[in-house]
Amino acid sequence: MIAGGPSGGDSHQARKSQVREAHQISIKEILDVETMEDAPLIQFGRAERSGPQTMHNDALVITPILANYEVGRIFIDSGSSADILFGEAYDQMQLGDVSLEKVNTSLYGFAGEVVHPRGMVSLPLTMGRGTARKTCLLKFLVVDVPSAYNVILGRPTLNTFQAVISTYHMKIKFPTPGGIGEVQGDPLQSRRCYVDAVRRGEKRGGDDTQDKAPPKKGKAPEEKISETTETPAKVQPAEELLNIQIIPGDPDKTTRIGSHLGEEAKKGITLCLQRNTDIFAWTPQDLEGIDPQVITHHLNIDPNYKPIKQKKRHFGPEKDKIIQAEVNKLMAAGHIEEIQFPEWLSNVVLVPKPEENGECASISET
Repeated sequence: MIAGGPSGGDSHQARKSQVREAHQISIKEILDVETMEDAPLIQFGRAERSGPQTMHNDALVITPILANYEVGRIFIDSGSSADILFGEAYDQMQLGDVSLEKVNTSLYGFAGEVVHPRGMVSLPLTMGRGTARKTCLLKFLVVDVPSAYNVILGRPTLNTFQAVISTYHMKIKFPTPGGIGEVQGDPLQSRRCYVDAVRRGEKRGGDDTQDKAPPKKGKAPEEKISETTETPAKVQPAEELLNIQIIPGDPDKTTRIGSHLGEEAKKGITLCLQRNTDIFAWTPQDLEGIDPQVITHHLNIDPNYKPIKQKKRHFGPEKDKIIQAEVNKLMAAGHIEEIQFPEWLSNVVLVPKPEENGECASISET
């Protein structure tokens, strides 16, 4: 069970407002009886059961499409008040921290442990097949804690999809414009996640109640569940992509389309792109810019102040090479040009970039 997160309000005042709103809704239901819109019937039959044919207690683990990636080890948890995307899976998707929103409300686990999310990100989730497919934009809390799962889908997702789950049938169903969509759980993946979760707990010093007494004579020790040799499930593209040449004969001007498209669709898309090659910007010089009537950028400087000329700084031979290389790139791209401006001078500043093991040049604001 996971409690917390912004689904019930991201502040104390917002959470109190949620409680008052629920009370007002209950009163309105008593005073104003409304006719509910017709909804498709969702039911589970005995013949739909798959996976273990004996009684089981497996969790519902699925593999849907998340942000155009086929992501496995996604746990359906109706006891969670938030949708969780674990940091390791988030980093593999290479979405970048730029899209993360700040979250004030922490998460609280079964034993009261507190987890502070890295942030919140909005991603599209697609479930179902064929015409009975549904895509919804969901808000996931990114948390940096070890887990056997990549994602936990809680009540926000289930309510958004209007989904009904059956752990007995290992299946989730939801209404779509094309009929009842469904996703089948993976019992093998579910049990592997369970074994992984227990092993992680034991390594962290959790409850370790296994019998450590030596085996009795004449009896072989009980066989333990072997370590899985498979690599952990990683996010992958939903389908392979094909490179097509926008300008025939020019291998540098290409784009990519889905490989699962039909031949007619591939041909039609390729011809459409080739007919409209003028809309592609292959170099910065191809960008025509924005009409000044739409938007104009200017420096927020008080005209009453006299410009200040900074003294030229010396960075040393090694850093001078880096600065010169970056300045040459900007000049070659047409973003900057050389000009005589003796009344105002701003020195170039090196900005360290640890993730790339290098440095780049920037312009100081002072």
